[in-house]
Amino acid sequence: MSNKGTIKVTGVSKVYDNGVVGLDNINLDIAAGEFVVIVGLSGAGKSTLLRSLNRLHDVTEGSIEIDGQDITKASGKELRNMRRNVAMIFQNYNLVKRATVSRNVLSGRVGYYGTWQSAFGLFTKEDQERAVQSLTRVNLLDKYYTKARDLSGGQQQRVGIARALMQEPAVFLADEPVSGLDPKTTKVVMGDLKRLNEEDGLTVIANLHSIDLALAYATRIVGLRGGKLVYDQPIENVKETDFADIYREAEVSR
Repeated sequence: MSNKGTIKVTGVSKVYDNGVVGLDNINLDIAAGEFVVIVGLSGAGKSTLLRSLNRLHDVTEGSIEIDGQDITKASGKELRNMRRNVAMIFQNYNLVKRATVSRNVLSGRVGYYGTWQSAFGLFTKEDQERAVQSLTRVNLLDKYYTKARDLSGGQQQRVGIARALMQEPAVFLADEPVSGLDPKTTKVVMGDLKRLNEEDGLTVIANLHSIDLALAYATRIVGLRGGKLVYDQPIENVKETDFADIYREAEVSR
């Protein structure tokens, strides 16, 4: 188990160019190895928060420290190195559909290569072996030479997990990772994330719509409403009735 993967969010706000408030003074401390599920209505700020953690979004105010380093102020090589440590899988998988599964997985390693090496796919034998190991962990090694476009949605998401593993991250972000998947496939994908959390000690932060999934997999549940943090409890303190307040409409439309 690693002791890396701590996150400290301090006074973070995000205001978009059109004036919409995405996040409003968020303060959140996440310990290494937690499995945090963020819940809330659509537009509550869940994706904005997740994408701020790896600087896909710049915040308007505040700081986000990953293992003591402020990613909101990092640039150049420092930012690139920090992003290696924070992997992400997406609702729409973000795969190159015409490329093979192996090529998609190896693309998770580009942060360790120069531009020309990654552009021409000049990956080391060690990293090719790492790709085999990553696909084995999500039970997709038999799809190594298959084009991503020929996979089911659940298989594509598991390729996304294997690709993220290639970064050797301490933090794993999952933005609605099972949206649109059938119940059986949902269980497989969530099981993969939980196994990485428990076996590798990865800090996992996932946005989920399903209350049942949140209760089944989280060690901690955080609720957002209207860009504000309105709920934060370890799973042992969470009651199903708590969700009614999280999911009520914000008093001010955003």
